[in-house]
Amino acid sequence: MTDSPPRSSDSASLQSPPLHYHLMGIGGIGVSAFARLLAARGIRVSGCDTHLSELTEQLAREGIEVTLGHNPAHLRGVDVLIASEAVPKDHPELVAARAAGVEVRPRMALLDELLRAGPSVGVIGTHGKTTTTSMIAVAMQGAGLDPAAFVGGIVPEFGANARLGTGPFVAEVDESDRGFAALACETAVFTNAEDDHVGGNQATYWETVEQQHAAFARFVGQARRVLYCADWPGLETLVRRAGERLSYGQAEEATYRAVRLRPDAEGTHFTVTRWGEVLGEARVGLPGTHNVLNALAALAVTDLYGGDFGAAAAALAAFRGPGRRWQRVGELNGALIIDDYAHNATKVAAAVQAARQTGRRVRVVFQPHRYLRTQQSWPRLADALMAADEVLVLDIAAASEAPIPGIHATLVSDRMTRGGHRAARYLPDRAEVVRYLRETAGPGDVIVTMGAGDVWKLSRELVEA
Repeated sequence: MTDSPPRSSDSASLQSPPLHYHLMGIGGIGVSAFARLLAARGIRVSGCDTHLSELTEQLAREGIEVTLGHNPAHLRGVDVLIASEAVPKDHPELVAARAAGVEVRPRMALLDELLRAGPSVGVIGTHGKTTTTSMIAVAMQGAGLDPAAFVGGIVPEFGANARLGTGPFVAEVDESDRGFAALACETAVFTNAEDDHVGGNQATYWETVEQQHAAFARFVGQARRVLYCADWPGLETLVRRAGERLSYGQAEEATYRAVRLRPDAEGTHFTVTRWGEVLGEARVGLPGTHNVLNALAALAVTDLYGGDFGAAAAALAAFRGPGRRWQRVGELNGALIIDDYAHNATKVAAAVQAARQTGRRVRVVFQPHRYLRTQQSWPRLADALMAADEVLVLDIAAASEAPIPGIHATLVSDRMTRGGHRAARYLPDRAEVVRYLRETAGPGDVIVTMGAGDVWKLSRELVEA
């Protein structure tokens, strides 16, 4: 293992913390993880959000004060206000904080402090970050290490989206926040690079894919070493500035390789080699080749930090995935009900391929996410869904975006029909979707609710039936 990177001058704030941190949007999956990590360090933490949820209720039970709505009155006694780039700079709570002399710290600045404070692993890429980060933390824990973790999803093994440990610190780094490019970590894990979060004028979008990929290159260039996916075209070019370059994948030139893949209905057995020498046998209990690569990255990182391979492999074999990533919700009339966060074409195609691996009839309930994303990629989304046996398309989940004239969910279903799919249709009435699936589900089916919106609620309704 290499030495940890030098501490920044700001990292001292975590050792002598201000008395009170307040987090805007504390109900978000990432911000809530920050709340838990800060509270574990003895910092007083509070937060607010426009909606309360099961996640905010959990935080409240853990002793973290959560308030409904945003209000400058929340700032009484606050030393540091944490806000993401998505919060408008003229938001009344931010304006009031500056006027009162309260330090306003971007979310990514806080993550930078945590990454620089000791041995750290930062996971970046357009797809697979949450699953890979979860797998790294689970594999490390299984291998006898004591990782801390920051994850963009609920990890069943931890019962939360964060894990408190002595280190290494393993973090999912979200490219939708432009501040990520300035972060520094010891080991950067680079899964892939595509064009998600590109082309809009929102704070969480990049103007061009070239700008986004340059930010990826900057991030890995600041790491002590990078472990990148050798199977993804173009990544080798983006990691040229990294100090030490290692790779993983099925490609012959990969440092860590997955070979002799033996897929079955529940997952995949495979053999792991390092520089051509066999490290051991492994299994991932999630279907799909993409999950083999995610697990391989986790085993490689654990090996780099001195963890026992056999114990790490055993922990991954028992791992069933974070929330909303091929999540087994239950059954309906013998049909397997799965919920998955897949919302762009590459993720959708991977989820459909995973469903096909089960050997069941693949039935998808798909909810397009965001008008801009649908405008940019509806043909690719439709093509990615073509391998499913049946597709029911819901209305677009707006995610606070204004509708775009001419952009509608039927673009996806109509293209599929024109392409020869005989069981793709637009069905926006959710009650009808539930009723239809309750009447037709059978033991040979896998039903996947798919998308980044609230389509997950349908999977629960089906199981409750």
